[in-house]
Amino acid sequence: MSKSISQSDEAPPPPSKKTKMASDLTLGATHNQILEQRKSLKKQIHSLPRDQKSKVLSHFHGSERTDMSKQRLRNLREDDKHQDTSNMSDIQRHTLDKRKRRQNPALQRQMHRRETKRLQNAVAAADAEEILHTHTTGLVEVETDMERTLQLTQQQLKNEHLQEGVARNIFDLELKEYSPYKLRYDRSGRFSLLAGAAGHVSIIDQHSLALTSEFFVNETVRDACFLHNGSMMAVAQEKNVFVYDDKGVEIHRMDGHRRVMGMEFLPYHWLLATIGHSGQLQYQDTSTGALVSQHRTKMGPCGVIRQNPFNSVVHLGHTNGTVTLWSPSSSEYLVKLLCHKGSPVTSLAMDRSGRYMVTGGGDSKVKVWDLRMYKEVHSYNTYGGAPTCVDISQTGILGIGHGCHTTFWRPEALRVKMKEPYMKHQLSGKGTESLRFRPFEDVCGIGHTMGISSIVIPGSGEPNLDSMEHFTNPYMDSKQRREAEVRSLLEKLSPDMIALDPDAIGSVEESNLIQ
Repeated sequence: MSKSISQSDEAPPPPSKKTKMASDLTLGATHNQILEQRKSLKKQIHSLPRDQKSKVLSHFHGSERTDMSKQRLRNLREDDKHQDTSNMSDIQRHTLDKRKRRQNPALQRQMHRRETKRLQNAVAAADAEEILHTHTTGLVEVETDMERTLQLTQQQLKNEHLQEGVARNIFDLELKEYSPYKLRYDRSGRFSLLAGAAGHVSIIDQHSLALTSEFFVNETVRDACFLHNGSMMAVAQEKNVFVYDDKGVEIHRMDGHRRVMGMEFLPYHWLLATIGHSGQLQYQDTSTGALVSQHRTKMGPCGVIRQNPFNSVVHLGHTNGTVTLWSPSSSEYLVKLLCHKGSPVTSLAMDRSGRYMVTGGGDSKVKVWDLRMYKEVHSYNTYGGAPTCVDISQTGILGIGHGCHTTFWRPEALRVKMKEPYMKHQLSGKGTESLRFRPFEDVCGIGHTMGISSIVIPGSGEPNLDSMEHFTNPYMDSKQRREAEVRSLLEKLSPDMIALDPDAIGSVEESNLIQ
C-alpha cells in the first residue's frame, strides 16, 4: 500500500546562501577587510619615526615633478570646481548637482583597493631601500682612524675582499708591439674598445672577457670610439675617419674628416664630433651620413674633446690653456675660459649633472670649475708628470692619470677640496694614455704605453639601470637592439636643440618690441 505523506512531514528546503557580489571582493579580500588593512597600514606608517615616515610617504606620493600629466589633472579638477553653468537650464543644473552628490560604491571600492596596494608597495620599497642603501654609494670605509683607504691595493682587493665575479675584472694585458693604447666603453659597459697607436683595433666582451673582434689597419690610429651601440665604431686613422662594424668590416670612410685627433659621439643626436690638426670642429650625422656643420676654432691643432652629458655641448681643450664650448648651430664658441695660463690643456671631463668641469694642464694641476658660474672652485697638484687623462664616474668619483700613477678622489672632491685621495694605483713605469670608468660597474680601464690595465674602484659604478635609456642594457639580445635602434632614431633630437641651457627649448621668447 502506498503511504501518503502530508505537507508538514516534508523535509525543509536547504537555506539559501547569500551570494557575494563580484564587486565586494578585492583580490580575495572583501571591502571591509580592505578598509581594515588600509587603516592598519596608515596607523603603522604614522607610528614610524620621522625619517622613515618621510621615506614611505615619498614612495607613496611619488616624485614631485610637475609634469604635463599632473598639471593636466590639476587643471581638470579646477575646472570641475569652477564649472560654468550659466548656459544650463534649472533642470540640467539640478541633475548635475544630484550626480555630484551621488556616490559610486563600485568606484569607491576600486579606489580603496588601489590605495591599499600603494601603501603596501610604499612600505615594501622603504624597507628595501633601507636594506640595499640605494641612495648611498658603496665606497670603502675604514674601521679605525689608523687605517686609510689610500693604502688599499688592487692585489689586496682581489685576494681578500672581492668576490670571484668582481675580482676577475682586475687584470693586465701586455701589448707592447702596438702600444700606446686608448680605451673606450660603450654606453652599457658590455664591450670595451682597444685602439693601439700602431694600428691594432679590438673589441672585448667584458662579461666573458672574450675577444669579440680584432683587426689591423696597418697605419697610425689616433683615436677610436663606439657609435650608438657596441656594433659600430669610428676609428680616426692617419688621414681619414673610418666606420667599422663589430666584425671589423669597413662600412664607410669619412673623407671630409682629415687627420682627426679626437672624437666624441652624441647619442641623443646621432652626431659624431671630430677635431684634429686643422683645428676644425665637424659634426657628422651618423644616421643619414650628412655633414651637419663645421666650425673653424682658429686656435691651432686640438686633440682634447669631451661632451657635456647634461646638454651635449662639446668642450675643447686648446694648447694656449683655454677651453671653448661649442654647439652645431653656432659658428662661434659659446663660452671661452682661460683654465691654465701659459700651459696647454691636456685633459677634460664633466660630471653627469653638468655642473662641474675638471681640466688637467701642462702645469701639473687639475682644476675643478663650476659651469654654472664659470669660476674655478679649487685645484689639485699632481706628481710624476702632467695629468694626461681625467674622467668622472657615474657616482662622481674623479680619476686622474699622471705619469705612471692613477689617483682617485671621492665624489665630495668636486665640491670641496679634499686632503688626500680615495685610492691610487701605480703602473710601474707605464705612462697613462687614457682612463675611463666602465658604466654600471665598479671598474676603471686604463690604457698605457705597455697595453691595457683594468682595476676595481669600489663605488664608482651606478648600480641602478635606467630602462628608459636606449642601449644601456648590457644583456640585450639582437631583437632588443633592433627595437632600441628604431626607437632611438624616432626620438633623435635636432642638432639645433643643443644649447647651454637645455630647458630653454620649448619656451616662449619675450619680445623686445614695444606694443
